[in-house]
Order: sequence, then structure tokens, then C-alpha cells
Amino acid sequence: MSGGARSNSRGGGAERVSPARRVAFEVLEAVRTDEAYANLLLPTRISRAGLNRADAAFATELTYGTLRMLGFYDLVLELAADRPTSSIDPGVLDVMRLGVHQLLATRVPTHAAVFEQVALARKVAPKAAGFANAVLRTVSRTSADSWRELVGAGAKDRDDRLARLSSHPAWIVRAFRTALAREGREPELEALLEADNDSPRVNLAVLPGFDDADAETADGVTLEPDRYSPIGAVTDDPIGVARSSGGRIRVQDEGSQLAALALTRATPIAPGERWLDLCAGPGGKTAVLAAEALGGGASVVANEAVPARADLVRNAVAGVPIEVDVRVGDGRELDLTALGAPDGFDRILLDAPCTGLGALRRRPEARWRKSPADVAELTKLQGDLFDAAVGALAPGGILAYVTCSPHTAETHGTFGAALARWGDRVEQLDTRSVVEALSRHPLDLAGDADTVQLWPHRHGTDAMFIALVRRPGADATGVHAAVADR
Repeated sequence: MSGGARSNSRGGGAERVSPARRVAFEVLEAVRTDEAYANLLLPTRISRAGLNRADAAFATELTYGTLRMLGFYDLVLELAADRPTSSIDPGVLDVMRLGVHQLLATRVPTHAAVFEQVALARKVAPKAAGFANAVLRTVSRTSADSWRELVGAGAKDRDDRLARLSSHPAWIVRAFRTALAREGREPELEALLEADNDSPRVNLAVLPGFDDADAETADGVTLEPDRYSPIGAVTDDPIGVARSSGGRIRVQDEGSQLAALALTRATPIAPGERWLDLCAGPGGKTAVLAAEALGGGASVVANEAVPARADLVRNAVAGVPIEVDVRVGDGRELDLTALGAPDGFDRILLDAPCTGLGALRRRPEARWRKSPADVAELTKLQGDLFDAAVGALAPGGILAYVTCSPHTAETHGTFGAALARWGDRVEQLDTRSVVEALSRHPLDLAGDADTVQLWPHRHGTDAMFIALVRRPGADATGVHAAVADR
């Protein structure tokens, strides 16, 4: 059997497929065919399908659980079907991946998982329904632990085994091992890989100047403060609280909050300071900067290269009562006069474009889209943006270099190369002391004191990298001339 020819009338047939399973399948299909982002598409599809809270939770579990473990499930399917997944109809393969997740990682009864996924396969490619039924029943006859042993038995080496069992590409496993080894924490690798496959809590940022993170909302909902971020909080209904807050409370990872606050709280804010968010989209950190600027008497300009993402920035800062000038432009080609800061900015956030390997919990499909080739391209861009940012600093100004990736080429590699280029024209700041000073509780940080690396398994945050540098108070001519020469 080939895996089946497609039907020309998807959705036909008398068998009913639960709306939650249909939504999960549609999102997987869009991720595969249109490079959609599950975290953006899933809420829309859930709303459009009118799912109740329980069905929405089931659709979310199916979608994210399957995307996270997709690599492992494909190996299980190859063993069960005795053929490579590349020979199976892609739509039917998505249907079976959802089925494997239900069989091996949920409490869904076997008969329900197989029956509904076969019914869905019949709608996607009718001739493949029998094939899907046979494969899923084969999967169901072996326990999850036994499948792990079978999948692990085919590994070439220790990293390949970890990659297979944790459902990560092997190159990402090696990159994580290198990053942890740099901190002397290589034994934490398995914990990190496991954390990537956990569902992250939905975290809130209570923008400073509006509310306290441990206060009640206007609706009387009590917020529980985050462990580290002074503006972070959690609650039982985070989405509802965010929607009813008028922009004062929004969903944001705790690590992103610490990265933005590291810049705004590195030194006391002087009224009249000018700040720049160089790569602002989608605007979550911009909103934190704006709220902090509001309280300190500073002003904020946001730059974003992609017009659609600039619109997201405008929406993100709409709830903050301060005017944020959102510009569309290449961050490597800044016109300081046009940006309203001819003498440079006092603080610049460079949340650099990166592989996003530190946010695989929330963007599970990213691990299957990125490749080592992306790293080389991105580090070149990161270096160019770093140079442009330093060139846009006013004398004494502070730059925060931030990535949501722990890949050492993007963190210490880009940062170290930039420091070598700039020499004594920039000075490193004690980033660890800055972040520890603003944290509610002590942070378990490793590595050098000039940078901070957060981790999902250690801190419960995205793997954010933060490094602060300052332009010395004099030598403005030298800095700008160096940029012009590049």
C-alpha cells in the first residue's frame, strides 16, 4: 500500500471527526504546507470552530504535543509501517502523527484514538484509511516505553540517541551540549531537552506604572508574582485577564521581561533620555520599554524591518499612554536625525533576529525548520546590527544585545567578535549583577559575569541571552567614524 491517493472532496464521508481533532489536523497541515506558526494560527482556528474550553485544551494538546514529538513519532511510524515516512502521503502522515500522540502520550482510549484518526484519514485520502488503521493498531500494541527502546536502538551515537528520544534534530542537541558545557553544566543536557517538550505556563507581564504584579486586577482576579521578574505574574485565566486589562497586562515570557528590564534598570533613568528598540517586532519588549520610559521621563522609538511586524508593534504599545514612534526600516541603515536622535540614543535594545532555539517550548515547529546554515547567515546579520547599534549610541549610552537562542555562535560568538572589532570603544557591563539586582529571587546563573544565559530547565523561561555594553562618555567621533568605515 502506498499510503493512499488523496480525495478530491475533503470533509466528505458520514463518519464524524471531533472538532478538536479536525482543528489540530488543520494547524499541522498549515504548518507543513504554508510554514504557518502554530502559536498564531491555533487560537484563530479554535475560535473559528467555536470550541468550548475543554475541546480547545484538547486541540492545543494535540497540536503542540504532536509538533514537539514529531521526530520521535515519525521514527515510530517508520518502524510500525516498515517504510520511510517520505513514502507516505503527507496529509495521511499528519493524521497518523496525531494518532501516535494520542496512543503514546495521552489517556485517550485506544479505540477512540484509532477510530477517529482513521475516520479523519478517510476524509483526507480515502484509499489510505486501511493503511492508517493497520499502522495505528500496530503502534497501539506496543507500550510507549518499548517504542522508546526500539527507537533508541537505532541511534549512531549518544547525541543521535538523545535526538531521537527527545525529538530534536541532532545538530540542535550538539549546539545545546556546547552551550551548557561552556557554563560547566553539560550534565543538564537531558533536563533541557525534556523541558523543551513540556508545555510552558502562560506568563503575564504587568506593565510597570499601571499595577503591581502581586495586586488584584480590576476584575478582582488575584495575580501570583513570578519568581524572578518584578513585573511578571501568573493566574488561572491568563488569557482572560490579558484581554480585559486594556493593554496593561499581556502575555509575555519571564525571560523576555528580564531582558528588557536589564536595559531599562541598568542605571537610573534620567528624564529626557532617548531610547531605541532596534528590532522591535512583534513589540512585547517595546511595550515594557515604553512603560518604563513613561515612568522615568524618557522617550522611545521602535524600528522594525517588516511592515506587518511594525503593525504588531503599534498594537503592542497601543495600551501604554506614551507616544512611541514606530518606524519601518533596515536596522543596519539608521538615520539618527530622522529617528529624532541626531546625537544618538541613551539606551538601545538589540533583540537580534536569531534561530529561536531558546523558545522551542512555545514554537515547537521551529526545531524542524531551522538548519545549521541559518546560523551562519544570522550571525552575519547580528554582527552588522550590533555595529549599527553601537554607532547609534550617544556617549555613555547603553546597548543590550539579546537573543532568544543559546547557540554559542549567536551568543558568545557574535558578542565576542563585536567586542574584538570595537576594542576600547565599548566597555562591558556586569550584566549578571544588573539582572540579579532586579530579580525577585536569586538566579542560578553560570558562566562569566559579563553575560546572562537563562534556561527553560533551570529558570522556567525561554533561553534568553543578555549582554550589556556601554559606549564610553567621550570619543563620539571615533565610534561614528568606525561605523562609517564598515
